[in-house]
Amino acid sequence: MLKCVKIVQYKNFNIASLKLANPVLLAPMAGISNLPYRRIMKEFGAALVFSEMVSANGLIRDGRRTLELVRSCAAEKPLGIQLFGSEPGVLAASVRHLEGAGDLIDLNLGCPVNKVVRSGAGSALLRDPNLVAKLIGALRKATDKPLTVKIRSGWDRRSINYLDIGRIAEDCGADAVTLHPRTRAEGFSGSADWEQIGRLKQALGIPVIGSGDIFNADDALRMLQTTGCDGIMIGRGGYGNPWLIRNILDRLAGQPERPPSATEKLRVAERHLRFMEEDIGAGKTLFEMRKHLCWYSRGMADAAHFRQVVNHATSLEQMRSLMRNFFARNENQDAGHHPAT
Repeated sequence: MLKCVKIVQYKNFNIASLKLANPVLLAPMAGISNLPYRRIMKEFGAALVFSEMVSANGLIRDGRRTLELVRSCAAEKPLGIQLFGSEPGVLAASVRHLEGAGDLIDLNLGCPVNKVVRSGAGSALLRDPNLVAKLIGALRKATDKPLTVKIRSGWDRRSINYLDIGRIAEDCGADAVTLHPRTRAEGFSGSADWEQIGRLKQALGIPVIGSGDIFNADDALRMLQTTGCDGIMIGRGGYGNPWLIRNILDRLAGQPERPPSATEKLRVAERHLRFMEEDIGAGKTLFEMRKHLCWYSRGMADAAHFRQVVNHATSLEQMRSLMRNFFARNENQDAGHHPAT
């Protein structure tokens, strides 16, 4: 890793016909990247946001319910929709069920979750390059929208094949490839091997997007500088921290980072809660916002106690009161001076 990160000059880049304003993308994350979360991250500058992972089978069998995962609004455009499945015909048909939803289609070839892998989808597909070619080819024939794939390094350390899968994706009509350089067996353990992103970029003629272990602006600039990738994808580093995107864009523009005050954190958390309530109702919001508030409070004084009490809130009114009291107590303190608890 470089000790000193230089300013990386970047240009807007395109994924086929889709023009992106900057190289920072929000990852598709099951249970996280719903519409309210995407709206918050978009407001902080994400050039492209992705839906949660959507089942191709679900779109065909229970289209209306599954389409809730891709409910959108004009403020978050452009929106990428990530699909998972293991049958070419089903994937092609699922795209037709999407009709006018989304501006880009992404195929998941990297999810390590057992439930997805057991169905033959996600990272399980890395073990069957011939099927990968058929899936991408079927999607390419079914849609004129930009088409991307998200992959891992391979199934395990003995079967690293990201270069082969990347070439297959390009040959079959994909417009960009995102690489999370860990194997399925590694999950999220250890460190992402960014050198693999650089090798994939050198091997392909289409844009390559790097993913994995971007937790601060220095990480982002290092990935862009050392791999030459066209874009970066923010995942876990953005939990409760949309300021990560702002910091990256500030640094890319040669500007200093702007740490958020407790008041700003409260404002964004309340806006997130309001978006959530508008989208899924009070009952579900009370449950879903707990994890986000735990993330928003990281590194602040008395965060452990706040997490404990907010996880037992019984109404949105109580949750809001707990939020306001907690962030008010932290207002005049520098969050960076307090260890995460």
